[in-house]
Amino acid sequence: MVYYKRAETDTELQQILELQRDNLPASISSEVKLDEGFVTVEHSFELLKRMNSRCQHFIAKEKENLVGYALCMHPDFGEEIDVLRSMFREISRNYTEEDYIVMGQVCIHKDFRRKGIFRNLYNEMLFGIQPTFHTIITEVDHENTRSLNAHYAIGFEHICTYRSDDHNWALIKLSAK
Repeated sequence: MVYYKRAETDTELQQILELQRDNLPASISSEVKLDEGFVTVEHSFELLKRMNSRCQHFIAKEKENLVGYALCMHPDFGEEIDVLRSMFREISRNYTEEDYIVMGQVCIHKDFRRKGIFRNLYNEMLFGIQPTFHTIITEVDHENTRSLNAHYAIGFEHICTYRSDDHNWALIKLSAK
């Protein structure tokens, strides 16, 4: 039985990093990238822990095993990861509200995909960030069609498309109703 919670321990943060490493483009085949999606950024433990201290990440677990995560990235971390700087610039150009949190990365273990965990993580996140924040913003590489379609299917809306680092990115948002 899968349950959802906020990341609290170093062990849970290490489990996030393990799942992340397993889903980086270098760790998976081209077919898996196309069919299942991939993650782009590899975080250090130190950065992941600092991000968690500012706004705890959301995780899905079965017993003691982490089976999915959605990382919270407060706008204060906008300069911390090179590949994400352009996203934060685009947010400041195209989104005027200040009550948002960035979902820095979402990933579901391959054995637990297509079971509603992705949707449930976002529901938990959207509920859990209130009342401080009312909107989740993220970006998805246009080549990651599996992830982009999954985001739109649960209610994300398009903000803009931009090009950075030889990739086309969709900047999208999910707001509390």
